[in-house]
Amino acid sequence: MIFSKFENMVAGRYLRAKRKEGFISVITSFAFIGIALGVATLIIVTSVMNGFKSELLGRILGINGHISIVAIRNTPFNNYQEAVKLLESKILGVNIAIPMVEKQLLATAGNSAEGVMVRGINASDIQKKKVLRDGFKDFDLKLFNGDTIVLGQRLANKLGVMEGDEVTLLSPSGKITMFGTVPRMKTYRVAGTFNFGMYEYDANFIFMPLDAAQKFFSLGDGVTGIDVTLRDGADVDYIRQIIAAAIESSGNKAFVYDYRQTNSAFFNAIDVERNVMFIVLTLIILVAAFNIITGLIMLVKDKGRDIAVLRTMGATKGAIMRIFFLDGAFIGAVGTVLGVVLALLFCDNIENIRQFLQSVAGRDLFAAEIYFLSQLPAKVEMSVVLTVAGISLLLSFLATLYPAYRAAKMDPVEALRYE
Repeated sequence: MIFSKFENMVAGRYLRAKRKEGFISVITSFAFIGIALGVATLIIVTSVMNGFKSELLGRILGINGHISIVAIRNTPFNNYQEAVKLLESKILGVNIAIPMVEKQLLATAGNSAEGVMVRGINASDIQKKKVLRDGFKDFDLKLFNGDTIVLGQRLANKLGVMEGDEVTLLSPSGKITMFGTVPRMKTYRVAGTFNFGMYEYDANFIFMPLDAAQKFFSLGDGVTGIDVTLRDGADVDYIRQIIAAAIESSGNKAFVYDYRQTNSAFFNAIDVERNVMFIVLTLIILVAAFNIITGLIMLVKDKGRDIAVLRTMGATKGAIMRIFFLDGAFIGAVGTVLGVVLALLFCDNIENIRQFLQSVAGRDLFAAEIYFLSQLPAKVEMSVVLTVAGISLLLSFLATLYPAYRAAKMDPVEALRYE
């Protein structure tokens, strides 16, 4: 649609209301602010939920792997060294294969007791993954040997222990004696703590050297599982099928599953919530669009005499329609741009804003116990920004059509008569 200089001038004049037209100006301002806030809110909420999912997925894959190979109960992998070499060298797409021993135990220290997940792993394997390295950055991995354990910071706080203290681990699957099954228990020295920034791991996990875990669980030279991390862009489904087929052909038995199967309910819940929030928050923009309709209808009614004069001077119905379309489109376009800028600035400083609001409120606004992560993430995706901006502009433009059409259909004779 091409607009003449005359149409642009008149449309701009109508946007600058006089004092007696103050109420119309207020409605226009509300529509403008509503569009901006609606766009900003929609982008911010969507970006936070995308960031939450991305950050959570990154930490899960950084601590575990894309694919897990878990031995069936009481049948540990005794030839895991060969299996690791085959996985890393023979299957395209596999980046890292880490053998480990993982069991649920009871940890006690003093009068405190907590259910924990104990993972036995080699210090060299911790160095292979960035999330693990970063989590252990305050701990010297040279001390990760013998009868030592490393606790999550939150778990250490719950047990009330620190470096140098002792923690007793109890396993319900112990030795069978003539008096029944005696739980297996052993005391370990706390060599340090780790912090992955993810509550589930920091509050429930204990790491110990692989050989110590094999000894405690009487596994000999075996492991209970192998975590497989893939290269970027690798096909998870295809590689999982290859690994499962290889294990079956070798005569071994094991469970093979990927991270999506393990966390399917959680990630599906995030996706559903994100989609619902997108729909609900779009209603904010829709309400603002109705404000544009209200403002323009009142402006058309107020400018009835002006429209009649313009028509008698030769302005066409199309010109009148374009004038009021320009007014509504300007409100929608500028409000959308302002909303996008506001959202980008907010997302870029979201953690600082959270810390400020938290200090003002005097309470934790993003509890790690509830949200799993210790920091509020935000991931701005350009596709989301463009989609939100497009929806906002579309609703704004559609909102201008009826008022503009009504202005164009106004009879100049009737308008002058009632004036």
